[in-house]
Amino acid sequence: MHPDALIYLTSKRGPGAPGIYPYGLCMATGIVLCFIFLLITMWKKKFNEDATDKIIVIGIFGTGFGIFAAMLFQSTYNFIANPQNGFHLGGMTFIGGLIGGVVSFLGVYWLYIYVIAPRTKIRFLQNKMNATLTDALPFIPIAICIAHAFGRLGCFFGGCCYGLPSEQYHTWGLPCAAPLPGVNVIPTQLYEMFFLLLLATVMSILYFKFKFNYNFALYTIAYGIWRFLIEYIRGDARGEFIGTALYPSQIWSIVMVILGIGYIFLQKYVLAKHMKHPERSATERRV
Repeated sequence: MHPDALIYLTSKRGPGAPGIYPYGLCMATGIVLCFIFLLITMWKKKFNEDATDKIIVIGIFGTGFGIFAAMLFQSTYNFIANPQNGFHLGGMTFIGGLIGGVVSFLGVYWLYIYVIAPRTKIRFLQNKMNATLTDALPFIPIAICIAHAFGRLGCFFGGCCYGLPSEQYHTWGLPCAAPLPGVNVIPTQLYEMFFLLLLATVMSILYFKFKFNYNFALYTIAYGIWRFLIEYIRGDARGEFIGTALYPSQIWSIVMVILGIGYIFLQKYVLAKHMKHPERSATERRV
């Protein structure tokens, strides 16, 4: 655990002082690697410059809004649990960020495709993409897993998202909980980091070797099940839903699994028809 800044930018020291923190550094590294992976994959799959630029720009917007949504969701949970403390924007929850990021990405993408592009005379905004979002959906979850894995490493350093005291389960633990100095806890952050890296590896093999187009469903189902189960050994405060014994993340995990199952049918009967497969078109032109 290393919640203190690696480098302080002013003479002020201590929590909250301006500086470069391991949590922020890990989070930034994950986001950068996420977009590098997307750029390399789109280049490998023969996305043209217009398709690459549009997806990346909208992706950056979705990432920014997702971070805001992550804070908004967590702040709402905190307010529901302790309304007497008032509503304060702070803290983050990944599933809230995922929901906000996906919804904002889809909203802006559809706005561009169906409203802006057909009506604009601005050359940059015209639609000259040789691929659609449906072509990118099979590999976008891999990028999300990469960013999320580094984010969980940041959580470990920051001392948040920790597990229950390890003595309760007679297992090994690490002193990685900021509110519990000196107490060994189950390093759920590291468990989740390794799970996400494994999931990213599996999805990469399926996509690049076997041309598997259902990775979005695999991601939402696998992560939904994982997150639902790991919540039982989490020891940090994660808010609550009124009238339910489940944590908010468990409710959203169930939603993710249901959406993942629905996506299988959506991909098979709807989205598959809209895929342009730019890598096939490039091969056919060379032939």
